[in-house]
Amino acid sequence: MDRTFKALSLILSYPTRELQAAMPEIGAVLASDTRLTAAARRALRPLVEELSGRDIYELEEQFVLLFDRSRTLSLNLFEHVHGESRDRGGAMVSLVETYRAGGFDPVTSELPDHLPVLLEFLSTRPFAEAQDTLADAAHIFEALNARLVRRESPYGAVFASLLQLSGVKADQEAVAELLEQPEVDPTDLEALDEVWEESEVLFGPDPNAGCPQVRDMLSRMDTPINPAPRHAAE
Repeated sequence: MDRTFKALSLILSYPTRELQAAMPEIGAVLASDTRLTAAARRALRPLVEELSGRDIYELEEQFVLLFDRSRTLSLNLFEHVHGESRDRGGAMVSLVETYRAGGFDPVTSELPDHLPVLLEFLSTRPFAEAQDTLADAAHIFEALNARLVRRESPYGAVFASLLQLSGVKADQEAVAELLEQPEVDPTDLEALDEVWEESEVLFGPDPNAGCPQVRDMLSRMDTPINPAPRHAAE
């Protein structure tokens, strides 16, 4: 197993007390991977420290505001490629078939394109194969990093690391197209409702421009329904 991909999968998962308890080991794995530059490893430390020591309820609230209430920061990768188009359903099924072919059966309520799920799968694959998959999503990682840096969130370092592990430079035109999408204040529930009620939202470049494993998947299927966003514990 590639422990770095597993560690990145965990660090992007919804915060729990179990995750907090595991952060020293997760941080050690990330700090020791020389595939990442020293600067990239240092940049991950603030997030590791925050997830280790911050109040769990604050961590849950932060996670929901960042990743569950914002389409432009969604951890579901196909959101940035297909939006709500029918192509997304096809891509989803094809990805599930890829998982099954690799003997991977995730036990989760998350969608197959949820980045922590994909990273867990990639942790079981040869690095060259994992790197090719990450390269397909390089423009997404760079755009997410830019948005998170703008919000002064330490989570940005994870996406910078994924971009580095991909071994490629992101297509700047595709990145710019993703960054053109307007951001909605995650505390403005009325504006959020309007965004989620749109019948079709297209994020990023043309679906035919990237993510081939994800792109060619089952365009015959109806668009899957996203689970309701989580709510932080009160």
